[in-house]
Amino acid sequence: MWLSKSLRFSLFPTHTKLPPFLPILTSHFCASSRSQTCLHDEAISRFNSLLHMRHVPPIFEFGKILGLLVKMKRYTTAVSLIKQMEFKGILCNLANLSLLMNCFFHLDQLAFAFSVFAKTLKRGYHPDVITLTTLIRGLCDKGEVEKALILHDKIVTLGFRLDEFAYATLMNGLCKIGETKAAIKLFRMIEGRSRVTYNIIIDGLFKDKYTKEAYDLYSEMVVNGISPDVVTYNTLVYGFCLVNQLEEAFGFINEMLSNSIMPNVYTYNILIDALCKQGKLREAKNVLGVMVKAYVKPNHFSFNALMNGYCLVNQVKNAKQLFNAMTQMRVSPNVRSYTIMINGLIKNDRMDEAINLFQEIQQKNMVPDTVTYTTLIDGFCKYGRITYVWDLIDDMHNRNQQPNTITYNCLLDALCKSYNLDKAFELYNTMMENGIQPNKYTWNILLDGMCKGGKLEKAQEIFKDLLIKGYPLDVCSYNTMINGLCKKGFLDEALTLWSKMEDNGCLPNVITFKIMSRALFEKDEIDKAEAFLCEMVSRGLL
Repeated sequence: MWLSKSLRFSLFPTHTKLPPFLPILTSHFCASSRSQTCLHDEAISRFNSLLHMRHVPPIFEFGKILGLLVKMKRYTTAVSLIKQMEFKGILCNLANLSLLMNCFFHLDQLAFAFSVFAKTLKRGYHPDVITLTTLIRGLCDKGEVEKALILHDKIVTLGFRLDEFAYATLMNGLCKIGETKAAIKLFRMIEGRSRVTYNIIIDGLFKDKYTKEAYDLYSEMVVNGISPDVVTYNTLVYGFCLVNQLEEAFGFINEMLSNSIMPNVYTYNILIDALCKQGKLREAKNVLGVMVKAYVKPNHFSFNALMNGYCLVNQVKNAKQLFNAMTQMRVSPNVRSYTIMINGLIKNDRMDEAINLFQEIQQKNMVPDTVTYTTLIDGFCKYGRITYVWDLIDDMHNRNQQPNTITYNCLLDALCKSYNLDKAFELYNTMMENGIQPNKYTWNILLDGMCKGGKLEKAQEIFKDLLIKGYPLDVCSYNTMINGLCKKGFLDEALTLWSKMEDNGCLPNVITFKIMSRALFEKDEIDKAEAFLCEMVSRGLL
């Protein structure tokens, strides 16, 4: 074992009940803060005042306001103000040009970002490490890691030096695209490795499930005299939760506390999510209680993870209590919160309550996403209220929320089960016209519908076409076709298809054998049926 089994971080604090304890501490979380809109408007007003002064103020005064806007993620506003500056003949300095490049990267306008870099060189500025790092980070953020590496090589060849942040950005970019080994190689090349670079590589290794290697690198970091911070511990806790080693994860929580590093909202969220995924809802609820008592304000993720955990085990009453408690904690439910509750209510035969919650989303001027719509559509379909779904589909389009493969599968399943095959194929054609690719569930739904709806020949035709085109048909697809053939008395064709399954890379399962043996017994093919049963036993399926 790498860690001590002593878990001082208790999952069972006394007097922790939800939701009654929640309102007690809300005042701590409700400190007044200046509106982002107000700050935005003040910044523009101040900028315009500077712009129209008789004597042009120092350029850094403009830069302070632009920097504030960028921190507020008001990139379009910052770009517009810089254009006004330049129009008035106030030329940007290197810092403001770097800031402008950053804005264009965030706005997905890479060409404009590089044109600003060209302007920087044209004006005779010598690019500093901030400018170069901005370019590298912009490319990495947009998934252009290979281009970022090429740029890095050119920069180094030209004699420029990059700082730790630039290398951290490159390593992080590599890890995000699954090139952790390349990130480690870069990590080993640079001098003066820091906590930030260690954290990035440790995180990458954990996400690639190299748990021991990640822990070994953490040990190396400590041996080298680099103290872990809350990000390091969060990475370790997440990594061990990822491989279901919760005991080790809680061991790091204890280590954090002993080093006087307090867990933050992300630490607690990692634990809540991991516990919920293991079905340990009481412990997850207690972690939420510890979190609140430690004056760490839960966020949407904290509540959503626990609500989803309750809904998965049909404890909708507890989920609804948490949902209501969110408002008491001044955490407004988001679309994901509503979707979790709608799904839980539908699964507990409370369709009307689910509809009411959906209407509440719209009353609050929130836009339901594709998952929300699909959840409600699936509920209507399963409750035989398919006539309601067409208005929902129209509403989706009106709100620019496009149906996805799962949405169409829900509708196709309902239509096939009601033997409305013509409407199902019409919908399938619409799906294809809209560029939505069917998956194996789509084909299984259609094949099953055709077999049960008296269109076996059409099902055979489509099945063969899918095989020829190399679609990944699974055991469910084969079972559907074999069952359809057996039901129609085409036993020889069913046996032929069964014999081809393994050749096509699909192993029969217990359902396949049961379909075949039952059909053979019904046809008085006793020897063949017994042979199937014997094979089931030899394969460990019986």
